[in-house]
Amino acid sequence: MSSSRKQQHFKGAEVSCCVKYFLFGFNIIFWLLGASFLGIGLWAWAEKGVLSNMASITDMGGFDPVWLFIVVGGVMFILGFAGCIGALRENTFLLKFFSVFLGLIFFLELTAGILAFVFKDWIKDQLNFFINNNVMAYRDDIDLQNLIDFTQEYWSCCGAHGPNDWNLNIYFNCTDFNPSRERCGVPFSCCVKDPAEDVLNTQCGYDVRLKVELDQQKSIYTKGCVGQFERWLQDNLIIVAGLFVGIALLQIFGICLAQNLVTDVKAVKANW
Repeated sequence: MSSSRKQQHFKGAEVSCCVKYFLFGFNIIFWLLGASFLGIGLWAWAEKGVLSNMASITDMGGFDPVWLFIVVGGVMFILGFAGCIGALRENTFLLKFFSVFLGLIFFLELTAGILAFVFKDWIKDQLNFFINNNVMAYRDDIDLQNLIDFTQEYWSCCGAHGPNDWNLNIYFNCTDFNPSRERCGVPFSCCVKDPAEDVLNTQCGYDVRLKVELDQQKSIYTKGCVGQFERWLQDNLIIVAGLFVGIALLQIFGICLAQNLVTDVKAVKANW
C-alpha cells in the first residue's frame, strides 16, 4: 500500500519538457533577431558618429530610420532574453514578465489598429505632416535620404501630395535667392526610369519643376506618396491583414506557452 502511494506521488504534476524547450527555442530565435536589429542600429549610429556625440540626436530635423532598428531590436532582445532564461530555469517571474509584456504589446497593437480605422482622416493628416517634415530634412541624414528615395521609387511618387512639396526643402525650393543647383528640381528618385539607361542619372530631376505639368509627367512622378500609399494598402489589403493576423497569433501563442509553463511550475512546487 505504501509503495502504491509513493508511485502516485511521483506520477503527480510535472513540467512539460515539450512546452519548456519549445518556448526556449521560440525565444532564442526572437532573442537573436533582436540582437541583430540592435547591432545594426548601433553600428549605423557608430558610422554616423552619434555614439561619440549623443547630443547630435537632438540636431536631427527628421526621422532617423536607425531609431526603428534600435527600439524594435531592444524590445525583442529584452523579451527574448526573459523568455529564454525563464523557460530554461523555470523562473516564473521572468515567464510572467515575458507574457505580460507581450500581452501589453498585443493590446497596444490592437488599440492602434482600431484607432487607425476610426481616425483614418487624422492618420492621413499625420502621415502628410510626417512626410513633409522629412522632406525638409532630406539632406540632414543619409539613412533618412535613402528611406525617402526608396519610398518614392517603390510607390512611384514624389513628395507627400506632389512634386511641389519639395519647395519645403532649402536645396530644392524655387525661391529667387536659392543658390543651389537643385533649385526648382526634385530628387532623382522622383524620376521616371528609362529602361534603356544602364547608369542611374542622379541629375534627372534638375529644373524639372520649371516645366508645365504635362511636360513634368514625361520625366517625373507627379502623384503624391500619401495617395500612392493608400492605393497600395487597398491593393494589398489581404496580404497586410494576413501579416498582422500572423504576428498576433504568434504573440498569443507565445503568451499561452509561457502561462502554461508557469502553471506547470507552480503545480510542481505545490507538491513539494
